[in-house]
Amino acid sequence: MADADSIVLPLARAPGAAAAGGKGASLGELVRAGIPVPPGFVVTTDAFAAAMAGNDPGGELRAGIEASDAADLPGLARAAARTRDAIIAGPLPARTAAAIRDAYASLRDAPVAVRSSATMEDSAAASFAGLQDTYLGIQGTEAVLDAVRRCWASLYNDESVAYRRRLGLPEGALSMAVVVQLMVAPRSAGVMFTRSPVSGDRSVVAIEGTWGLGSALVAGDVTPDSFVISKITGEITARRVSAKAVTHQLRAVRVVAPPGDGAAAGVAVADTPAELRERACLSDGEIRALAAVARRVEGHYGSPQDIEWAVLDGDAPEAERVVLLQSRPETVWAARDAAASGPLAAPKARPADHVLSLFAKPQPR
Repeated sequence: MADADSIVLPLARAPGAAAAGGKGASLGELVRAGIPVPPGFVVTTDAFAAAMAGNDPGGELRAGIEASDAADLPGLARAAARTRDAIIAGPLPARTAAAIRDAYASLRDAPVAVRSSATMEDSAAASFAGLQDTYLGIQGTEAVLDAVRRCWASLYNDESVAYRRRLGLPEGALSMAVVVQLMVAPRSAGVMFTRSPVSGDRSVVAIEGTWGLGSALVAGDVTPDSFVISKITGEITARRVSAKAVTHQLRAVRVVAPPGDGAAAGVAVADTPAELRERACLSDGEIRALAAVARRVEGHYGSPQDIEWAVLDGDAPEAERVVLLQSRPETVWAARDAAASGPLAAPKARPADHVLSLFAKPQPR
């Protein structure tokens, strides 16, 4: 039986991915590094294991998934649906429910984001981003408990199961933690990369953003504003301001929607005010503050990062209004580097060294 102290942990004490999942472990690491993130807690994989002991005591459901042919998509979907249904219908273990209730009470019944955090999510080797569910704007103890259960079930979403079968990953090695975080209502939000997603250039930070919640960008409802900042000079070297017709805003909900609609349940889609549609969602000061945080995060992890961010409204200095919602290893260019016969560029201690090294190379006559 899991110890009560191992079922739910504050983000500041979130352990490694084996217990907190990829997202939970990364957020805990950011908190301990002094990077601002919304407060919250992690429902650890111990809680998932306790729930599965009741929902699939002999492991038959998971064994059925693992035995399925990766090419038999209808068969995989049926096996996955049986497992999801068992988890959603199954009762939460009493100790788990009590621990989550206590942790949520510390957030004073505020709207929260309930976010899946699989043990193999957000790793450098494989990206499960977007394959499991996140529920935004969830408010009320019973709604939070239901969202946690649905996040567990989303480990067996059709796309996630099909991806694992293609990779040949054993089902018994997988588990799911859940992150519960205070929901922020940002003025603007988006993603940023500590190397160019277009060219792989490691001397820049690339930022994409929009007004309101970043879910508008993720859902493809807007073409985001984009900015490129030099790590060497701090100069904003490129900017594109798009017409952003809609915004996503927080709408707290006390009843969790069916899987697949969870994020939308806590999001209100509204027309962007006319005066904001073609206006940059970030000031130059906010752009530089984001780039500075991105460099801190990359320096902490020692590798390029893919970061979700939000900028809060208010009169505080720009750096104090930036919060991060996630940081994961950048995978696209990392995979290309690994596949190449050698690295595109040898690691350098400073971004400027990549530029200076060009002048040290023999020039063609």
